[in-house]
Amino acid sequence: MPAADGRRLTIAVLGLGEAGGAIARDLAAAGAVVRGYDPVVPAPDGITGTGGEAEAADGAALVLSVNSAHDAAAALDAGAAGVGDGAVWADLNTGSPGLKQRLHAAARERGIRFADVAIMAPVPGRGLRTPMLACGEAADDVARLLNPLGASVEVLPGEPGAAAARKLLRSVFFKGLAAAVVEALEAAKAAGCEPWLRENIVAELTAAGEPTVDRLVSGTHRHAVRRADEMAAATDMLAELDVPPLIAAASRDLLRRLAAGRNPSGSGTTGPSRVEH
Repeated sequence: MPAADGRRLTIAVLGLGEAGGAIARDLAAAGAVVRGYDPVVPAPDGITGTGGEAEAADGAALVLSVNSAHDAAAALDAGAAGVGDGAVWADLNTGSPGLKQRLHAAARERGIRFADVAIMAPVPGRGLRTPMLACGEAADDVARLLNPLGASVEVLPGEPGAAAARKLLRSVFFKGLAAAVVEALEAAKAAGCEPWLRENIVAELTAAGEPTVDRLVSGTHRHAVRRADEMAAATDMLAELDVPPLIAAASRDLLRRLAAGRNPSGSGTTGPSRVEH
């Protein structure tokens, strides 16, 4: 893709692991000049390898930091000197909103335009086409530069951290659901009924629809006392099966907190006694 002056667009990718490598390869295939740096992973074919973050950022209109939340600040510190006037630093790492705000402040101190970009689905198999959310002062530029190359960047209003927050809120559900399924099936295997529970889980997920969320939320609050007792029993059962009851215990504790909020005395019930799940 040509830049405004007719030259090919240059993009730096910092971090060439599973996600960064796939995105870098797709950018190069779409016609961009891609300069990459990773202290461990060599640059793949079609990517110009460099000796450091600042060298990779030199001459790039857009720098994509795809390292890790742990390394995000260090990457910015190391690469800032190579970022030219008007170039954009986009942080794609899965970090907290607070981290994104600190990165934004550090970039602003150096006169670098910053965008918080959240990758909203697994990158393998999708590469550059993976849906992304972007926010911050340079979010529009990230979308303007990447979308014509095949990316799917949606711009959100708000300061850096808004995109990260949406990703992590979604992660609470999806990763929490996955953890619950893994723990439940591990316990079911120990109890000798894994196929039965697997079929039950599939049936529940297949039948889920828009009313399911309302039912789960309202039922959890309404029946918190009874369900806390139920999950306490489930926690004990998993311990008896020698399966660490991490999710079961967390569910028990959440329900106890909700029950205490509804009925501080700890007595009585929170709703009808009919059985629900």
